[in-house]
Amino acid sequence: MSEFWLISAPSDKENLQALERMNTVTSKSNLSYNTKFSIPDFKVGTLDSLVGLSDELGKLDTFAESLIKRMAQSVVEVMEDSKGKVPENLLANGGLKEKLKCLKIDLTSFVTHFEWDMAKYPAKQPLVSVVDTLAKQLAQIETDLKSRTAAYNTLKTNLENGFRGNLFTRTLSDIVSKEDFVLDSEYLVTLLVIVPKPSYAQWQKTYESLSDMVVPRSTKLIAEDNEGGLFTVTLFRKVIDDFKTKAKENKFTVREFYYDEKEIKREREELSRLLSDKKQQYQTSCVALKKGSSTFPDHKVQVTPLGNPDRPAAGQTDRERESEGEGEGPLLRWLKVNFSEAFIAWIHIKALRVFVESVLRYGLPVNFQAVLLQPHKKSSTKRLREVLNSVFRHLDQVAAASVLDVGVCGHPGTAARQPRLLSLRLFPHRPQPARLGAAGPTRPSRPCRLRRRRSFPRLRNPTELRV
Repeated sequence: MSEFWLISAPSDKENLQALERMNTVTSKSNLSYNTKFSIPDFKVGTLDSLVGLSDELGKLDTFAESLIKRMAQSVVEVMEDSKGKVPENLLANGGLKEKLKCLKIDLTSFVTHFEWDMAKYPAKQPLVSVVDTLAKQLAQIETDLKSRTAAYNTLKTNLENGFRGNLFTRTLSDIVSKEDFVLDSEYLVTLLVIVPKPSYAQWQKTYESLSDMVVPRSTKLIAEDNEGGLFTVTLFRKVIDDFKTKAKENKFTVREFYYDEKEIKREREELSRLLSDKKQQYQTSCVALKKGSSTFPDHKVQVTPLGNPDRPAAGQTDRERESEGEGEGPLLRWLKVNFSEAFIAWIHIKALRVFVESVLRYGLPVNFQAVLLQPHKKSSTKRLREVLNSVFRHLDQVAAASVLDVGVCGHPGTAARQPRLLSLRLFPHRPQPARLGAAGPTRPSRPCRLRRRRSFPRLRNPTELRV
């Protein structure tokens, strides 16, 4: 886990000395690692426009955070066979030097070496235009994310409906075979019966007497799951209804199934096509299908062949894992690229928030220094906050009585105030049960009315943002 705090203080002599004292204390006490956070000089505009931007940037900040979380969760979903490699795919491009922008950089390095992208977000444009560019970029990414993940979810659902579920609902095309049925008979028919596991012995003793005209010794277990088994039984067609009624009374369930070789072949080809689509279009590795076979991915049904021991079970899985190739599916490739773009945009939004809030707090002309703090330990954050309160207490005389002197300020009786403080936390992503592309906040709209604030209250607690 990486946690960062962004603070800003005026760049006059007194506050530059305060920053030096902060660096000295935090370094000696091993509280945090501090670096300057470069923010370009923007066109300030009017006070009303800054107040409006302050509100809009807060909403855009939350929106960007939510979008990044959803994209990270989507990467986890797509890389279901390689979840250990997810962090390697949540990276940021550029941010160190111009000649290194082609490299993929981890998120922490990008934040600590942040440089404003002048080409993408020109600082000479009005702040409103820069914010609008960022908002449109994130909105377009969210729109594309919804459409792409919807297609992925549809494909995944179709596959799950085919392969998963119990013996009552799942497809039987990869389980049954022609040898299991009596076909082309005018008088005889083979039924499939689902028997609970505890009732196996009862089934073997009673199935022949459930109705007249049941062929003796015609039952055979062809598949089973955690709940029960799938048995065949052969009987005369004219007693089908009576057999079903008696079977139901004994808690045996006749599964409606008619063996049609053409239909089964079509269903197998359709499932094979879906698997191939998932492999080729969406993810780096998948089960490799043998040509001409009915090989499918893992499912809950384990087939138990009876009779000829040399006969292969129709539902057995020939698992041939492709070595994780270098090629990536379009969805994973898109997620990696646009996660990087969204994360970079998010850090630019952070920089804009620091700029706008600092101008509103410290006034004109623009003259402040932003600093990025990375606390070394979670347990040290309370002490770090006390250091900030003490070092910068001269910025707010109102809160003097409520803040303790921590021994780093030369005038313990003066007022205490921490500088403008925003917080950014980078957490390793943990998979969530939500579906791909789950609904999230919509793009924030710009306020219709600009409100003039009477004052700019103290920000007592940092806004904690997590990815």
